[in-house]
Amino acid sequence: MLGFLQGFSYGLFMTCLPWLLVGLFNPALALPGLTPGRMQVIIRYCLVIPFISMLLWLTSLWGGFSPSLLGWLAGIVAIPVALPIERTLRGWLARRRARRQMKQTIYEDLRRRAEEERNAYEAGVSVLDPTKPPAGADDLVLAMCRAKQTLLDVQRPDLAILSDRLYSRYRHVMDVLGERFHTGELAFERSRGLVTQVCLGAVDTLTTMASQARGVISVDGNYVRSRLDRESKRLSEEERAALVRRLDLLVETEHRLNKLSARIESALTVLDDTAVSMARIETARPQAVVTTEKALEDLRRFVEGADRYSRKD
Repeated sequence: MLGFLQGFSYGLFMTCLPWLLVGLFNPALALPGLTPGRMQVIIRYCLVIPFISMLLWLTSLWGGFSPSLLGWLAGIVAIPVALPIERTLRGWLARRRARRQMKQTIYEDLRRRAEEERNAYEAGVSVLDPTKPPAGADDLVLAMCRAKQTLLDVQRPDLAILSDRLYSRYRHVMDVLGERFHTGELAFERSRGLVTQVCLGAVDTLTTMASQARGVISVDGNYVRSRLDRESKRLSEEERAALVRRLDLLVETEHRLNKLSARIESALTVLDDTAVSMARIETARPQAVVTTEKALEDLRRFVEGADRYSRKD
């Protein structure tokens, strides 16, 4: 065994110079990595492998000097046999690491979107279930449910929240109108018509957002970014330009979606203004005969002169 190690160390050391020359000519032939370089060739074949062969030689000297021919032949073919094996192992590890990174990226993306959804919900926001609309839902509420389902279908739950917010504002405004006016009054019908038109415009905007998001649903931004990061040196100019264009499409679409989201926010603000303004309107007949200030003044005078009502024996 020690003779085999001695022969192996001699054969391995002898092949360092030829592989060094091959690696300096073309590093990809002498290195198993994805991004080979001449400095790596020099380190590998001038330092690492000679050190291994010297360590094997010193270790085998305990059994005396008796190198075997079989060990010498094994040392000569060690590098050309080990390179494909190492390339395969490195490729498998790289793919495994890429899969784990992709899973981690997907998990982080889902966690970020879930956190955005939690942060996006306001106090008092009612959640619409597109599969089970609220009881007695009118055509407008059904349109909101369809818009939310469309946004969920294009994998944008962060935008589907806008449907819930719109529905909550609409229901709140209608409750306020129902408290301030009777159903058959002209003011109620006029106000309800205007609120309905605002909400219908917001629903159209939600549908447009779903259409915009559907256009880039097949573009995986995380995959494109990972390829640009991992394979930046191996990509051709044409392929790099195509990947960068995909990212540009995502950025442009997000920019348009942000503009459309601003329209929804404007509609929500108008509905809030409407609810506050309608809540200030006093339509109920007052039950008190006098004003509150007059009643307080009369009560104060009564208390000051209460001594007059005491009985004297």
